[in-house]
Amino acid sequence: MGMALDTLVDVLKTAGEPTRFRLLALLAAGDLTVTDLTEILGQSQPRISRHLKLLAEEALIDRYQEGAWAYFRLKQDGKAATLVRTLLAASSEEDPVLLRDSERLATVKRLRSEHAQAYFSRNASEWDELRRLHVSDAAVEATLLKLVGTTPVDSLLDLGTGTGWILQLLSKLYRRAIGIDASRDMLAVARANLDKAGIVKASVRHGDILNLPLEGQDFDLITIHQVLHFLDQPELAIAEAARVLRPGGRLLIVDLAPHALEYLRDDHAHVRLGFSHQVMAEWLEKVGLEVEEAIDLGSGKEGALTATVWLARDRRLLIASHAPAETQTAL
Repeated sequence: MGMALDTLVDVLKTAGEPTRFRLLALLAAGDLTVTDLTEILGQSQPRISRHLKLLAEEALIDRYQEGAWAYFRLKQDGKAATLVRTLLAASSEEDPVLLRDSERLATVKRLRSEHAQAYFSRNASEWDELRRLHVSDAAVEATLLKLVGTTPVDSLLDLGTGTGWILQLLSKLYRRAIGIDASRDMLAVARANLDKAGIVKASVRHGDILNLPLEGQDFDLITIHQVLHFLDQPELAIAEAARVLRPGGRLLIVDLAPHALEYLRDDHAHVRLGFSHQVMAEWLEKVGLEVEEAIDLGSGKEGALTATVWLARDRRLLIASHAPAETQTAL
């Protein structure tokens, strides 16, 4: 079904103003702040903010808060957003105004990348030490890709996204994705990595994975990669993941198997020294998820840690499909 005439005209009027069209073109390339946009367009902050407000009122852009900063991006779903993408695709790639905006956007992203790299470099020695204890990224990557499979994923949520590695790894599979992390420094690294990889269908946001700033049942794949051992109550993060998982959706967890390296508590802020298959299965079962596979990955090196990959599925769809006909009708 198409758009009502009045709605269609309102969207065209809103998107058709030159500054707002330029804003839409920029926000189609990733998440930007008002400060970013004022630098690129060379216009005052109140003027840019007013245009952004009008675009948001027509449901053409999304806004989300990250501390003192507000980030904006082109809305990914909805008829209005689809129309805007068609208009953007029709614009000339040689238009001098849009070309200049694109060049200034590249400068903003370069500065963002340099800032992120500076943070990464300051912590590189600590991360390198931890990486020596872990199973190789290649082994984890191969296992994740095997478990996820090749079926397209509509919406992915990566909890504790860190550098955005999962968002990059699975980028060919999902239609849209969100990464959540509590560290603004790590979010800067993730944004820079997504910019470098040219991935615009994923965004990252600041948030507490124990209290997600998201509506329920919106994601069909959720990943939690090497995060749970930092939490006092990792089962609460699993419960939050289950809350926003669609019926029949999948939860993919990568974390450490039980170990005895006590120094990781003090030196690297590990709260839990790994998780057994039994404990993880109990936590998942409690929130209505069923373990489909659990795979241990070890490097074989003396003193190295073993990682476990758990794939669990929301049972609500399974229960409904096996219910008697009259029960399914009631559901």
